[in-house]
Amino acid sequence: MEHKAKKSLGQNFLKSREAIQAICNAGNVKKDDYIVEIGPGKGILTEELLKREANVLAIEKDDELVEIINEKFEKEIKNKKLEIIKGDCLDFNHDEYFKNKKYKIIANIPYNITGAIIKKFLSEVKNKPNLMALLVQKEVAERIIVRDKKESILSLSVKAYGEPKYIMKVSKKYFSPAPKVDSAIILINNISDKNFKNKKEEELFFKVIKSGFSHKRKILIKNLSNVFFENGEEKILEIFDQLKIDNKIRAEKLNFEKWLVLTKNIDSSIKNK
Repeated sequence: MEHKAKKSLGQNFLKSREAIQAICNAGNVKKDDYIVEIGPGKGILTEELLKREANVLAIEKDDELVEIINEKFEKEIKNKKLEIIKGDCLDFNHDEYFKNKKYKIIANIPYNITGAIIKKFLSEVKNKPNLMALLVQKEVAERIIVRDKKESILSLSVKAYGEPKYIMKVSKKYFSPAPKVDSAIILINNISDKNFKNKKEEELFFKVIKSGFSHKRKILIKNLSNVFFENGEEKILEIFDQLKIDNKIRAEKLNFEKWLVLTKNIDSSIKNK
């Protein structure tokens, strides 16, 4: 069955066998691993996952592609090595489905929902994946890995839960239809909630980083004092001096570890008001 890519669903089908191997190698796909594949398309990655004897749950929104996958992998579906769920991965109740099961996400994800997918599996679901090996836009991959030495809300949000690593660039020519930009494979490994003792700590961390980035032209101290300290910059200056953070630093220049410590100190100051 011939299928025309749908722009509304962000469909760009990967054709490179080398890239497929690289995604699976990055995710260390082994026999009997439980893999979630988001947007399997015509099944090129699904095929490699099944070759490696993994158990695959593929979530696909497009009716026609569900039909293609069902036909192509009839035997694997019968043998319960592959399960296809028709629907939107952002609406799918992963916690109910996986309960305490360990799983990995290996996928060439639709670029128009990259941020939403990363947010869902890192911060929203209770039972998080062990790792995510994803094909994303090259520019997004570089922002996550901080290739330009500038942190962002996205890079800090990923580092809060896992260890991101840039695997390789994948040229736009290896897709059908070819997108306007190149792509890259990233690995987010060792995913956990270890940086937060509870939901309150997690919420405060994100409030701090969002406040820090709220006005890009302002220095970090100004942005934070406006939100957390009513009486000007005195208290936040004290915290910066204590942590040996440059008073003139901007949000993008502060590394993840310092953001964590800064959040803990702001929390203590708020409690001791």
